[in-house]
Amino acid sequence: MASRADNIASTLSLANFSKATELKKRIWFTIGALIVFRFLSFVPLPGVNPLILESLYDQTRGGILDMFNAFSGGGLERMSLIALGVMPYITASIVVQLAASLHPALMALKKEGEAGRKKLNQYTRYGAVLLCGIQGYFVATGLEAYGASSGLQAVVAPGLMFRIGAVISLIGGTMFLLWLGEQITSRGIGNGVSLIIMAGIVAQMPQFVGNLMNQYSAGDTGSITIILLVVLIVSMILFICFMERAQRRLLIQYPKRATQRGMMQADRSHLPLKINTAGVIPPIFASSLLLLPLTITQFAGNSLAPDSQMGQAVVALNQYLGHGKPLYMLLYAAGIIFFCFFYTAVVFNPEETSENLKKNGGFIPGIRPGKNTANYLDYVLTRITVIGAIYLTIVCVLPEYFLSQTGLPLLFMGGTSLLIVVNVTVDTITQIQSHLLAHQYGDLIKKAKLKGRLR
Repeated sequence: MASRADNIASTLSLANFSKATELKKRIWFTIGALIVFRFLSFVPLPGVNPLILESLYDQTRGGILDMFNAFSGGGLERMSLIALGVMPYITASIVVQLAASLHPALMALKKEGEAGRKKLNQYTRYGAVLLCGIQGYFVATGLEAYGASSGLQAVVAPGLMFRIGAVISLIGGTMFLLWLGEQITSRGIGNGVSLIIMAGIVAQMPQFVGNLMNQYSAGDTGSITIILLVVLIVSMILFICFMERAQRRLLIQYPKRATQRGMMQADRSHLPLKINTAGVIPPIFASSLLLLPLTITQFAGNSLAPDSQMGQAVVALNQYLGHGKPLYMLLYAAGIIFFCFFYTAVVFNPEETSENLKKNGGFIPGIRPGKNTANYLDYVLTRITVIGAIYLTIVCVLPEYFLSQTGLPLLFMGGTSLLIVVNVTVDTITQIQSHLLAHQYGDLIKKAKLKGRLR
C-alpha cells in the first residue's frame, strides 16, 4: 500500500508553483545568478584586444580549449574575467577526492563527518586558488605570444603589470563563480556549480543552431542529416536518463529486534549501486588527455616550418588525433573504459562498506559478513561497471562518429556536455520536487493543527 508521501509525490504538478512562494523566490534568485554569470562572460580581461583575440582563437579550434570554452560559456574565446570558469575548482575537487581515498591522513579526515568535510572543502578551495594562479600565469604569457608570428598582438601592452593584472582578474573571476554557486546552492534551488557549468554549455546552443541553419540555407547540410541529428539527440537524452537512474539494489538484512509490543521484527533495506558510479569524470579525463597534445601542436605549429621534420610530425599528429579520426575514437573509448574502472575503484571502497555493514549488524542474505561481503561487493561492482563503461563509451563516441561523417560543427563537445546537461537537469527537477513536497507537507501540518484546535 502506498504511503502518504508516495501519494503526495505522485500528485506533484506545475500547478502547485502558484502556492509555493518560497520556491518561486528560489527559482528567480537562481535565474538572476545565472544572468550575472552570462554578463560576466562578456567582460574581457584588462589589456586584451577582443577583436584580434577572436581571429586568433579561430586558428586553434578543435583542441582542449574548445572544451574549456564550452564549460565557461564562451568566456575563454572572449578571454573574459571568468575565462577559466569553475574548471580549476573541479580539478582541485577531483584531486582532493582521490587523495582522500589514498592518503591515510586525509582518509581519517574524511571519516570525521561534517567537520572533516568542511576541512576538505577548504583544502579544495586552496587548491583551486593555486591552480587558478598557475593557469592564469600561463594564460597571460600565452596571450603575449599569441599570434606574434602572424603579426597580430592580442595584448595591448605586454609586460609584468599585464601578467599580474591578468592573474588577479582570473583568480577573482573563478572565486566569484564559486561564491555565486554557493549562493545558488543555499538560496536557490541547489546544484550551484553544476548549474553554472550547464548554463555555460547551453549558452552555446543558439550559436550551434544558427550555424546549422546557415549550412542548411547554403546547401551544405541536407534535411535528412538534420532529421537524423534530432533523432540522435532525443535518443541520447532518453538513453542517458534511463542509464543514470539505473542501479543494482542489494538486499541488506538486519537481525530481529524487539518492538514495543514484544514482537520480534527483522528490518530490511537496500544498498543501491549505480550503474554509472564514475559519473562524467571518465569522458572529461579521457578527452582532456587526448586533446592536450593536439592543443600544444596547434600552438607550436605556427612557429615551425612545414618542410622540417618536426613540422611534418606535428601535421601527422594533428591528422591522426583529429576529431572523428579512427585512432582518436579508439583511444577515446579506451580512455573512458580505463577511467571508469579507475575512478569507481577510488570512490567506492567495498572493504569499508562491508565493515560499516558489520558494525551495524547488517548482512547480505547468503553472504557471510566481513571479507566475503567485501569480495561479493567487489564482484557485483565490477560487473555493473562493465555496463557503465559501455554506456559511457556509446554516449561519447557515437556523437563523435556522427559529426565526423556529416561534417557538422562540434555539438556542445559531444557526449560529455550532453551527459552534464541531462544529469544536472534531472537533479534540478528532483530538487524542485523536493521543495514542492516539503511545501505540501507544510500545508498538511497546518491543516492538522487547525483540526486539533477545533476539537
